Amino acid sequence: MAIFALADTHLSLSVDKPMDVFGSRWAGYMAKLDKAWRELVNESDTVIIPGDISWAMTLKEAKEDLLYLESLPGKKIISKGNHDYWWDTVKKITEFFAEHGIKTIQLLHNNAYIVENMLVTGTRGWYPEGKNAPADSDFQLVANREVGRLTLSLEAGEKLMSELPAGEAEKIIKCSFIHFPPVYRDYVFREIVDVLHRYKIARCYFGHIHGVYDIPPVRVFEGIEFIPVAADYLDFVPLRITENTEIV
Repeated sequence: MAIFALADTHLSLSVDKPMDVFGSRWAGYMAKLDKAWRELVNESDTVIIPGDISWAMTLKEAKEDLLYLESLPGKKIISKGNHDYWWDTVKKITEFFAEHGIKTIQLLHNNAYIVENMLVTGTRGWYPEGKNAPADSDFQLVANREVGRLTLSLEAGEKLMSELPAGEAEKIIKCSFIHFPPVYRDYVFREIVDVLHRYKIARCYFGHIHGVYDIPPVRVFEGIEFIPVAADYLDFVPLRITENTEIV
């Protein structure tokens, strides 16, 4: 029962949104993703997808993409990215899943999961102040909201760990999956990093960054491992998460 991560699937079965404009790696990406996923992932495995699941604008429009994701082997834990405009309330998405027989997809939103020996927490995150954020956005308002959502997720994780049998919590690797990178090149989203420290998160997996392939597969910042899992960075091959990471 393995655990994988792969962000930014950018599925577009119901909308015309070619991704090859973002670079040659995106040419034929759906076929590459499908082949790699089916070769690597078994039904008993779990794949965590931290954001940018589908280009759909509404939940109804996302139906074909979500049914496709359902058809792939394994369980999936998905969270929201900046392009997931289809994302509705948890209640509405859960009802939509039930209506359409979607049983292998779970939402990561103000909650947490324990999968094998991993604590899975996370949120969408946000742009660092002054860097590429939409001009009409209130940076501090959105940043505070995302910090709050991450805190809720981590508190839910602490509760799950407190319910484990004696001695089992020490075996758990505490991870967060955040669509926007809290640490990237020369910038740091200080508020998010401080929350990760507060809850003793060991690893943070992130997506969002496209067309950049020269960043290391693992970067340690203030004792936390930051690991990029954007689909094109991984060449559309889900990253298997192991107990030890190879730090470059």
